[in-house]
Order: sequence, then C-alpha cells, then structure tokens
Amino acid sequence: QVQLVESGGGLVQAEGSLRLSCATSGRTFAMGWFRQAPGKEREFVATINWSGSSTVYADSVKGRFTISRDNTKNTVYLQMNSLKPEDTAIYYCAQSARRMGASQMTYEYDYWGQGTQVTVSS
Repeated sequence: QVQLVESGGGLVQAEGSLRLSCATSGRTFAMGWFRQAPGKEREFVATINWSGSSTVYADSVKGRFTISRDNTKNTVYLQMNSLKPEDTAIYYCAQSARRMGASQMTYEYDYWGQGTQVTVSS
C-alpha cells in the first residue's frame, strides 16, 4: 500500500510563506495538492506530471503557489507565497496509481495523505 506523508503546515501571517512537503512510497506518477476549508468541499490546488515538466494551478493560487517534485527523493513540494486568510485549510497530497499526466480531478488519484493544517492570520 502506497503511503503519503505530508509536512510543513502551520500558522503564518498574511503575506507570509510556507512550504509543504509530501513524501511518497509509491512509484513516479502524477501527483496533486488539494485543500478543504471548514464547511467547504475539497478543492483542487495544483498538480504535476510524473517528470515535473508540466504543472497546472487553480486560478485562486496561480502566481503565488509553485508545485515541484524531486523524484530522487520521492517527494513533491508546494511552495506557498503571499498567503491570504482564505488559503486557510487542510492541505492534502494525492498520487495516482496509473496516470502520468497532471490532473485536476480528484477521481484520478488513488492515494491520499492524512492532511496538514495551514492557517493564515490577517
């Protein structure tokens, strides 16, 4: 069973930065970050293809967040800059069991991390 372990969440002031990490025990397939705020549905944040050459972002984070991966370390990252209070959520890492290309769709992902809390104060 593939395991995903997220780290790097925490409390930060508005306009601050955080970097999330997600270590996977799985093979090199597409990965993504999603988030869920209290009372809201889980939403797409960013995705990256198997090699790291292709990325897609939600409009709400474009220009502020950067997804990347280091396949030698089996780790994907989410660098979050210029954070806003509305970015407050639990952030989840996800990995596909078969898809190579980046995807925004939750159904494309077979494995999920336990989530890490990100809180942005105003």
